[in-house]
Amino acid sequence: MDKKQEINELIKKIEELNYHYYTLDAPLVSDGEYDKLYDRLKELENEADIHSDNSPTQKVGGEVLEKFEKHFHISRLYSQDKAQNYEELKEWIERANRLHGSYNQTHKEKLPDLEFVMEYKFDGLTINLTYEDGKLINAATRGNGIVGEEISAQAKTIKSIPLKIEEQSLLEIQGEALMPLSELERYNKENEFQLKNARNAAAGALRNLDTNETRKRNLTAYFYNISTTNLDFSTELEMLDFLKNENFNIHPYHKLVKTYDEIILELDKIENERNTIDILTDGVVIKINDKKTQEVLGYTNKFPRWSVAFKFEAEEYTTTLLDVVWNVGRTGKVTPSAILEPVDFSGATVSRATLNNYDDILRKKVRIGSTVFIRRSNDVIPEILGVVDERQEGTKPIEKPSHCPYCNTDLIEGNVHIICPNSISCTPQLLARMQHYASRNAMDIEGLSEKTIAQLMGELKIEDIYEIYDLKFPDLLKLDRFGRKKSQNLIDAIAESKNRDLNRFIYAIGIPNVGERTARDLANKFKTFDNLRHANVDQLVEIDDIGDITALNIVEFFNDKKISNAIDILLSKGINLNEVKNDDASNELENLTFVITGTIEDYKREDIKELIEKNGGKVTGSVSKNTDILLCGQKAGSKLTKAKDFGIEVYEGDKLYNFLNELEGK
Repeated sequence: MDKKQEINELIKKIEELNYHYYTLDAPLVSDGEYDKLYDRLKELENEADIHSDNSPTQKVGGEVLEKFEKHFHISRLYSQDKAQNYEELKEWIERANRLHGSYNQTHKEKLPDLEFVMEYKFDGLTINLTYEDGKLINAATRGNGIVGEEISAQAKTIKSIPLKIEEQSLLEIQGEALMPLSELERYNKENEFQLKNARNAAAGALRNLDTNETRKRNLTAYFYNISTTNLDFSTELEMLDFLKNENFNIHPYHKLVKTYDEIILELDKIENERNTIDILTDGVVIKINDKKTQEVLGYTNKFPRWSVAFKFEAEEYTTTLLDVVWNVGRTGKVTPSAILEPVDFSGATVSRATLNNYDDILRKKVRIGSTVFIRRSNDVIPEILGVVDERQEGTKPIEKPSHCPYCNTDLIEGNVHIICPNSISCTPQLLARMQHYASRNAMDIEGLSEKTIAQLMGELKIEDIYEIYDLKFPDLLKLDRFGRKKSQNLIDAIAESKNRDLNRFIYAIGIPNVGERTARDLANKFKTFDNLRHANVDQLVEIDDIGDITALNIVEFFNDKKISNAIDILLSKGINLNEVKNDDASNELENLTFVITGTIEDYKREDIKELIEKNGGKVTGSVSKNTDILLCGQKAGSKLTKAKDFGIEVYEGDKLYNFLNELEGK
C-alpha cells in the first residue's frame, strides 16, 4: 500500500472512531490505540507532504447531532496538544522556551520568565457559554470547534452555571460538564437503567432532549477559559480569579510552577490524589501563565502552542472474550455479560465485563475468542471498548438468544433491549423483584436475602411477592439451615414490614424509572397511595423531575390489570402505609448539601438521609467544596480531614444529636 492510500485508509478509520467517541459517546478503541493511529497519520502526512482538508489532523472535535440546533461559536474553540510521557512534555517546554527566547531577542519589550499553571484535565463534555449584558444567552457543546450543538435548556439544569454575572461585555466561557462520582453512584442505586461511567453519563445528559432526565443526573461544571472579551488579563491566574469572582465554579486545584522538575513532582503527586476526588480526571493541563506570552506563541491549526495536556496512562488492558452469558432482570430485560480470560487491574482480578445489549455487541464487532480492549474506572465493572483485530482468526459470532435462558419463553424485541415477557413465572425476574421489594431502602425486610428468596421459591414454591406474608413459623423450620431463632426473626421482620412510609412502598413495587427520590416526590405530591394509582399524566409532570416518558410509565404501570390485581392482594395482607401529612415536610434544609461519616449511635445512615431529604436537603457520598455540613459520628475517616481542609462546618457530639432530634420532631 502506498503512502497516499494508507493516509486515506487512516483518515477513514479515524473519522469513524471520532464519530463514535465525540458524537455517539461510545468509543470503539482505547485512547492509546487511537493515539497510535493518529500519530501514524501525522507521520505519513508529513513524509508525503499531503495535508487534506478532510483529515482529522486538521479538525477539532466531532460532528453535530441533527436533532439539536447548530450554534456557531464566536471564537474558534481549540483542542489540546498532548504529551503522553515526560520526554514529550520536556520537548514542549523546550519549544516554548525557544519561541520565548526568539521573541525577547528581537523586541525591546521583554516577555517575563516562563511560569506554568497546572490544572486538572477533566473527563466530561466541553461546554461553551455565551454571556451578553450580564445574562446567559446561549450554551453549546464544542462540536467541531466552529459549530456546536445548542444545549441551553440542558445546561440551565446545572446549578453551578450562573444565569447572570456582573460583567456586561460579550463573553464566551469554556468549561467541562461532569457527573460527580457520588451522583453516578446515587443514580444507579435509584434507577433501573444503569449508567456505565461518569463521562458518558454527563455527555448523554446534555444530549438528552428530555431536560428532566438531564436534571436527574445532578451534573456540575468547572470553568477554565474566557474568549471574545475586551477584558485585559495579564495572567492565567488573574483570569481564573475573575471567573471565581463572577461565581463560576473553579476547581480549587491550580498550581503555579516554574520549572520542568517542579512539574514532574506535581504530576507524581496528582496521579495519586486524583483518585480521591469526586470527579473523573484523566490528566493535567499545563498552561503558560503570562497572557502576553500566550499571544506571542499563538496557535497551530489545531492547538494553542502555549498549553499542553499531560494524560495519565489509562487503566485499559487487552484480554480474550471466552463466552457471553445472558441475564434476566426484574423487568424482563435480557442483557449480555462478557466472560473474560482473567486479567489483573491494579491488584484486582477481573473476569467479567459489561456489554449493554446485542446492538452493542454488533457495533463493537465482538466475537467469542476475540482479543478485546477493556477499561475500568472508579472500581465499577469494566466495559468492553472494542476488538483489537476485526479480522482475527479462530473467532465465532455471538448468537442472539431467541428464548429466555431461564424459562424458555419466546423473547420479544423492544427498541433497544430483548425482553422476556413471562413476568409471572420467570425465576430471575421474580427473584429480583422480591429482592428489590425487601431491600433496605424499600420495605426493609431484614433476613430476606437473595439466597433466602431462592430457598423460598425452590422449596416452598413462592411465586409472587404477596405470598411472603402468608409464611408461617412451621413453614420456615422445614427449610435447610433454618433453626427456631432464624425462622422467628424472619417472621418478625416480615410482620414489621407491614408498617412502612408511603414513599418506601412506592419505591418497593418497582415502577419503571421511579427511584428513591422520585418515590419520595410522588408521596409528597399525592399523600395517599390511592391518589397516586389514579393520577394522570398531567398531574404527574407537575413534579419537577418527572417528564412525559416517566409519567406515562407510571400510568401504564397502574393500568396493567395483572399488576393492579397483585397490588390489591399485597395490600390485603394487612400492609399499613404511613401516608404523608400536609405538615410532614419542610424546606428548612433547602439548598444545603450534607455528607455523613462515621458511626452515629441509635441512627441508621439511611434514616438520617431520609430525614434530611424530607426537609429539603441533599445527601452526597463524598466531601467536596460544594458540601455545606458534615455529619460526623464515631470512627470518622478521611472525610473529616477533607472537610476541615475545605473549612466545611462539622456537626458532631451534642450538636449532631440535637440537630437530628430537631429533625425527628418536625
